[in-house]
Amino acid sequence: MIKIKNLSKIYPLGALGVSALKNINLTVATSQFVAIAGASGSGKSTLLNVIGSVEQPTTGIVQIDEKDISRLSNDDVAHLRARRIGFVFQTFNLLPTLTAYENVEFPMHLIHTPAAERHDRVLSLLNQVGLERFSHHKPSQLSGGQRQRVAIARALANSPSVILADEPTANVDRTTGIEIIQLLKALNQKMGVTLLLATHDPSIMQQAGRVVELLDGQIVKDSQ
Repeated sequence: MIKIKNLSKIYPLGALGVSALKNINLTVATSQFVAIAGASGSGKSTLLNVIGSVEQPTTGIVQIDEKDISRLSNDDVAHLRARRIGFVFQTFNLLPTLTAYENVEFPMHLIHTPAAERHDRVLSLLNQVGLERFSHHKPSQLSGGQRQRVAIARALANSPSVILADEPTANVDRTTGIEIIQLLKALNQKMGVTLLLATHDPSIMQQAGRVVELLDGQIVKDSQ
């Protein structure tokens, strides 16, 4: 599913720049649940952003389904992100003026999904995350945990093969965080979606099938 070869990411800052990732080599199989672990500043978010084509690597290769994403055109990258990759962010990133229903539906507009199909899929996804009764609520009317559930449903909108979750429990209480991780794990097992989840929480790492630990932008441990 995902192959990363000799990946480095340097941010321009000062004369030498800042190395966020250093010679990363990683292969993730289809349907794996991988926790990308490490302290703040270890490179977890940068790694997910590069895999998701939000940021470009300085050197190295990222392949998804044997396609080198750095060689794709802007249109092809947009197509890849819209159809193959779902994102879950720690700050939810929901559109505040849209309802839960409309937030989940929004990615489907980007790939021109027919209206009837959008309707059925949005209701199905909201049901899967336990929010069918809240479909007409806006984010401001939802709790943090509910907003993250909407964000997960939105990430699944276009049936992606990969979900990239960046500290998805950071802004919810511990009990809700456990529920969010259990939900993501269930979706991973039920739907076969490959899940990469950045975290610094040992209890979340225990839920993953594999833990890849970063330190100062380098992989220092891989449980596989």
